[in-house]
Amino acid sequence: MSNTPPISRFPVPEIGSLPEDLRQRILEVQDKAGFVPNVFLALAHRPAEMRAFLAYHDALLLKEGGGSTNQEASGQGLTKGEREMIIVATSGANRCLYCVVAHGAILRVYEKRPLIADQIAVNHRKADITPRQRAMLDFAMKVCLHADEIEEADYAALRAHGFTDEDAWDIGAIAAFFGLSNRMANLIGLRPNDEFYLMGRVPRQK
Repeated sequence: MSNTPPISRFPVPEIGSLPEDLRQRILEVQDKAGFVPNVFLALAHRPAEMRAFLAYHDALLLKEGGGSTNQEASGQGLTKGEREMIIVATSGANRCLYCVVAHGAILRVYEKRPLIADQIAVNHRKADITPRQRAMLDFAMKVCLHADEIEEADYAALRAHGFTDEDAWDIGAIAAFFGLSNRMANLIGLRPNDEFYLMGRVPRQK
């Protein structure tokens, strides 16, 4: 009998039993990553909700613009790495183990910096990031923790670093969406895959 805790406190369906669209999505992720992130297996407990979750996830994180981690700072949206910074910072504030570990791994891979995710998860103001990124995360954390206090000065602080109001929407929407994700992960006791812990920390085996 295995001593490994379950990945969710709710039933986890077999991949082969899933509707074809979800099964194909999971297999595509498996082919790319080399394993199936536990979030896909756990959310498949409710296929209709999983589809809605993935649709909004993809709209926020896979949209065109902000695709390169080497973009200039002004007027070009959020990079993939910056989107992950928002997720890691706000997930840390929401004490979501799964999202900090999983998206911390993705952040390290995108940024090619093995220390960055730990810094941002604990205290983004002490992290080795640019003033622009700090302003971005200040805004994201206010959405995460004090959304009722958002005011025009918060938008002005972003504009001072070259962000547009549409960028502010993206920052806030990512923080808000992962507020949902964090709470669902904690609700179901979602366990991070062991593979995530070392991703982006050590060189890949050739």
